[in-house]
Parts: sequence; C-alpha cells; structure tokens
Amino acid sequence: MSDANGTNGANGSNGVNPEKDLSASNLPGQRGQGGEEIRVQRGMFGANNGGDTSGYGGLVRSVRLPGPASRPYGGWFDEVADELEGALEEQGLLPGNAIEKTVVDRDEITFHIEREHLLRVARTLRDDPALRFELCTGVSGVHYPSDKGRELHAVYHLRSITHNRLIRLEVSAPDSDPHVPSLVSVYPTNDWHERETYDFFGIVFDGHPALTRIMMPDDWQGHPQRKDYPLGGIPVEYKGAQIPAPDQRRSYS
Repeated sequence: MSDANGTNGANGSNGVNPEKDLSASNLPGQRGQGGEEIRVQRGMFGANNGGDTSGYGGLVRSVRLPGPASRPYGGWFDEVADELEGALEEQGLLPGNAIEKTVVDRDEITFHIEREHLLRVARTLRDDPALRFELCTGVSGVHYPSDKGRELHAVYHLRSITHNRLIRLEVSAPDSDPHVPSLVSVYPTNDWHERETYDFFGIVFDGHPALTRIMMPDDWQGHPQRKDYPLGGIPVEYKGAQIPAPDQRRSYS
C-alpha cells in the first residue's frame, strides 16, 4: 500500500533495507571468513569417473554457505535483531541459546535458529509490537548431503505487513534425526507448505495436525528432492531408437 509520498510504507519498498546507505559509517554486515565451506566440487557436474563430457572436467570450485555477519548489519536489520534479542531476554531465554548465527547476504537477513527454540522465536516475531511479522509465506526444504550433522534445512520467509519488512528464519536437522517443530500453531497457512516439504525432503514437522504426503503416492519410497535421491525413470522410444532411463545412462556422479 502506497502512502501520500508514493512509497510503500515507512520503511521503503518491498521489505528491502533502504536505510543502510544513509551514513557512510552504517555499513552492512559482512560475511565471516568468506563463508563456510561444505564441499569442493570438481568438474561442472561433480563427475569423478570420467563421465563429464561438458569440457569442464578440470574445474575445481569451493561450495560455501554464507558465514555469520558482524555488526552493524545496516539500517533496520540492527533494529530487528535488537528487538528480537531483547524480547527473548524478557522471556528468560538467552539470545545466544536460540539464535545460532545471523547472516546478512545480498541485502537479506537470515536468523539461524536452534530447532528446539523455533516455536518461541516465531511467536515472538509475530506478536512483539516492534517486530510484527504477521505473515509466513511458507517453508522451503534444502538438502546439503555434505553438511554433516545438519544435512536438512528448513527455511521460513516472514513478512511484516505493519513495518513492511522481510526476513528469513532457518533451522537445520541431521538426516539421522529429521525432526523440526511445526509452526502451524503460529502460522496456520504453513499447513500445506510443511506437508509438501515433508513429502519431498523427509523433514518431519513435530506437532503438525495431519502430516502426510500431498504430491507423491502414500506408499512412495524416499523423498524425491533430496540430492542423493536416484534419478530413476523409464526407457523412452524415439524414432525407432530407445533411450535408456536416466539412471542407466552415462553417470555424472
């Protein structure tokens, strides 16, 4: 909704951080140590058996996740971080026990939350008058097979309609214990998003009212969006020739 000056609310447009350039000393947070390396990719497709026909077989690339940012984060990012930490302290919870790290990357802020405190943090972000993140637009699953001990990630996108701001929450869980608290009690619209993430990634949302598959058949084995899921498929006939199923073709893994 535009105000009389044609802007989208008091904090700028679309929840971005317009205040960070107001002062030369108000710099955005920087990645710590260039990010966190989770694996080294060799070749365009990570081929390791001579099957890479792309011409990039000699490519070596470090795959990194953004590291924690340092203060100041810039603009309203610091305000949100301060308000969240203060609200958690008022509830008797040390912020450092709930917030694993804060990442500022590409003009976006993400709070990495310990999964046992996810419900309390989400409720605080929704209800605190200085925060008011009333809307969760869904949860996305991510699978990092090389991120040992936290292979599965759930990413929540929160919007404050009151303050016109956007943030992310991210939690992780190991393959061996893929459980994350459900946020349906805080954000009811997450109902179907959590079902889809469970279906495709196998993240179990504890406390969900009816967690079930919604895309794959009920008796389907495995979770198709995981990086280690086999391609599978069926042979295809094309102009008299038969093309093998993807998992029977030349290997790129």
